[in-house]
Amino acid sequence: MTQSPQTPHPERTQLRIGPHTVQPPVVLAPMAGITNAPFRTLCREFSGGRGLFVSEMITTRALVERDAKTMRLIHFDGTEKPRSIQLYGVDPGTVGKAVQMIVDEDLADHIDLNFGCPVPKVTRKGGGSALPYKRHLLRSILREAVTAAGPLPVTMKMRKGIDDDHITYLDAGRIAVEEGVTAIALHGRTAAQHYGGTADWESIARLKEAVPEIPVLGNGDIWSADDAVRMMRETGCDGVVVGRGCLGRPWLFGDLVAAFEPGGGAPVYARPTLKEVAAVMRRHAELLAEWLEDEERGVIDFRKHVAWYTKGFSVGSEMRKRLAITSSLAELDALLAELDLDQEWPPGADGPRGRTSGRNRVVLPDGWLDDPYDRAGVGADAEQDTSGG
Repeated sequence: MTQSPQTPHPERTQLRIGPHTVQPPVVLAPMAGITNAPFRTLCREFSGGRGLFVSEMITTRALVERDAKTMRLIHFDGTEKPRSIQLYGVDPGTVGKAVQMIVDEDLADHIDLNFGCPVPKVTRKGGGSALPYKRHLLRSILREAVTAAGPLPVTMKMRKGIDDDHITYLDAGRIAVEEGVTAIALHGRTAAQHYGGTADWESIARLKEAVPEIPVLGNGDIWSADDAVRMMRETGCDGVVVGRGCLGRPWLFGDLVAAFEPGGGAPVYARPTLKEVAAVMRRHAELLAEWLEDEERGVIDFRKHVAWYTKGFSVGSEMRKRLAITSSLAELDALLAELDLDQEWPPGADGPRGRTSGRNRVVLPDGWLDDPYDRAGVGADAEQDTSGG
C-alpha cells in the first residue's frame, strides 16, 4: 500500500495490563457483530500481531449456560495472545460464575467488563451505561469478578455517565481502583449522547488525574493514528481504545504501530487504492465464510461492512446496493471486478463511520435515579446481546 509521512512519535509506546505488555498501547474496542475472530485476524495481520484485540461482548448468563452461539464467540485463533474477552453482566453472582468458568477452563488471558452500552433495551433494565449510577451494585460486580479472576487481569469500560446531570465516571473510577481493577477505559460521552456530537477528551484527563494508580485508556473520536497520538498527548492517558475508527479500516492498526514506533522518525501511514481495499474486502468475506463454516452466511454477514470499506471512493449508490446483497464469494468477486480499481485513496476518507446518533433521552427503570446508593439489583432480563459503547 502506498504510504505517506505524518506526525512525530509520542513519548509512551507501551501499556501494561496486568502481566501483559501491550505495544503499541492500542486496544480494539469490542463491538457486537464486528470484532469476531475474522475481523480480529484482519486487524492483527495489519499490526503484525501487536496491540490488544478484544472479543465481541459476551453476556455472562449465556456463557454460564453454555449457549452455543456464545461458545462460538469465545473461540480464539491459536495466534491470539493475549486472549481477551469482554463480559457484560448485571448480577454479581452470575458475573462471578462466568469469570470462574473462564479461569477454570482457560478460556482467556484477560477479562474486560462492559459498563458502557447506551442502547435503550439495555439501559431501561438498568444495565450498561446506566449501571455505574448504582455505586453499590457496581462495587459488588467488580468485587465478584476480581475475586474469581485470581491472576487474570480485570479491566472495565464505561462512559462519563447517564447524562450531564448524572455523571458517574469519577466515582466509578475510584470504586474500580478500590476493588482491584487493573485498568479503565473511558468513552468520553454520556449515555444520552450515544455516538453523537464530539467526545469529551477532557474527561479522560480528569479520570487519569483521579486514578493515577492504574492505566486509563481513552476512547471516542479516534479516526486515525494521528488522533490516537493527539489524545494521549492532550489527556495524559496511558493508551487508546479504537472502535468505529477501524470500521472498514482494519489497516488502521498498522498505522497505529507506525505512529507509536519509538525512535524511528516520522511514521508512514497506509493509503490504499481501491484495488487494495477490494482485496481486503474479499479476504474479510472469505474469513467470515470459513469461521461460520458456511459461505452464504459468511458473505451475508460481510454485507454490513461494504459501506464502511467503500466510503470516500467513487463507487456509486447502485453499486453499493448490489455489493450489499451478495450471497456468494463468486458474486462478490464479480462485482468487485466492475469497480474502478485504480482509484487512489480519497481525501477525507478517515472521517466518522458507523453510528452517529445524537443526544437522546436515556430510558431507565422507574425510580432508577432516586438514590445512587440503594442496594437494589437488576433483573436477569437486563442481559442483552448488544454492542458495547
